[in-house]
Amino acid sequence: MGPRFINIDRNTPMMLPPDLKDWIPDTHIVHFILDAVESLDLKEFKINRRGSGSRQYPPSMMLSLLIYCYATGRFRSREIESATYSDVAVRYICGGDAHPDHDTICTFRRENGKAFKECFVKVLILAGQVEGLKKIGGVSVDGTKIKANASKHAAVSYKRAGSMIKQLEQEIQTLLNKAEKADNTPLDDGLSIPDEITRREERKAKLEEAKKIIEERYQDIKKEKQAEYEKKQKARDEQRKNGKKPRGREPKPPAEDPPDKMQVNFTDAESRIMKSGSGNHFEQAYNAQAAVDTEGSMLILGQYVTNHVNDKLELIPAAECVSEDVREVANVLADTGYFSESAIKGVENNGQGPKVYCAVEKQNHHRTINDLLKKEDPLPPAKDAPVKEKMAHLLKTKAGKAKYKKRKETVEPVFGIIKSVLGFRQFLLRGLEKVNLEWDLVTLAYNFKRLYKITGGKLSPV
Repeated sequence: MGPRFINIDRNTPMMLPPDLKDWIPDTHIVHFILDAVESLDLKEFKINRRGSGSRQYPPSMMLSLLIYCYATGRFRSREIESATYSDVAVRYICGGDAHPDHDTICTFRRENGKAFKECFVKVLILAGQVEGLKKIGGVSVDGTKIKANASKHAAVSYKRAGSMIKQLEQEIQTLLNKAEKADNTPLDDGLSIPDEITRREERKAKLEEAKKIIEERYQDIKKEKQAEYEKKQKARDEQRKNGKKPRGREPKPPAEDPPDKMQVNFTDAESRIMKSGSGNHFEQAYNAQAAVDTEGSMLILGQYVTNHVNDKLELIPAAECVSEDVREVANVLADTGYFSESAIKGVENNGQGPKVYCAVEKQNHHRTINDLLKKEDPLPPAKDAPVKEKMAHLLKTKAGKAKYKKRKETVEPVFGIIKSVLGFRQFLLRGLEKVNLEWDLVTLAYNFKRLYKITGGKLSPV
């Protein structure tokens, strides 16, 4: 007897089921997304309320379409449009025969940024009703670099812009002189002198604009560095008055001009060159921040995108990005990249704000034999000890270690899921405002996916 195969017949006509639900398992995430979206108040979404013009797609359908496609790793509008024809679950969302085109999808996404933010909070409130998300608890904050929709090779440095402007000015003058002598005689390669002059003038204007942007950015940086310089200088002067010799080198005031390597990107001027991965290479990117629940759900409770190249200025905004309607933050966990004395004081607010657990130095993930031995908590520092010393002591106590351990168990896996499972590694939109909108959608899709898992797909209240 020969091998036996299942017969695959693609030619015999067949009737689709009268109900698309019959093609989708009852436990499929699409049912959960549709039920959850139907339970939300979507009045903030923009629609044509006059009833004129062509019929429009319901906001609930468009929102469900975006959430499901983002949750399954489809972010491009043309890819989503294609899925309305080929993906049974997407066809079910669209009622079987509705196919919004890519322009309609883009417009809905672009015009409803505020509504997406409000929807993000409403989903977390829903999580509190169906899963018992705690109203008081901790969050773990961290940032991850997401590539911008721009090449790092489309950037120019301050020094390079200056030298190219001078070069173009010389070339323009040379072409003008040639035009006067040769009476607009074509160049050897067939190009006309007026066209070459125009091209160089346009290039020069772009470089001058780039140089101006860099100088404006540097003014903000210069103010911060000047304040830091004056603070250090004042402290050293006080030491001298008290008869003490200041340690270390004398602080230097910030330079008048921007650093030679300071850059601006022509494609997305608001993106920045940032260290990425393990810090061994650079990317044109944005810094995406997230505040993740540490009480068991691993839901993202707050998020935003910044173009700061590191997290030094992000502790306060990261702690404040969680809506009071979602969580009263009791403690904030952060790695050493967030540490600064002013930020710690700003978050804790003399005991009125959440308690901060922030590493003050790189921690070794390997546990030595000494780490495994049972020992008493170290003696606390003096009341007037520096913030850094107090924080270092806090993280050496049993309670501090247990609390801080939750950081790498919560926020780091979330970024891993977003990048490796959802496949979101690059923004498609450009500009800080638009990438914030895109990050809202990505984190919203993640929360739906996570909520579906921890509830078993059931929306019944706890």
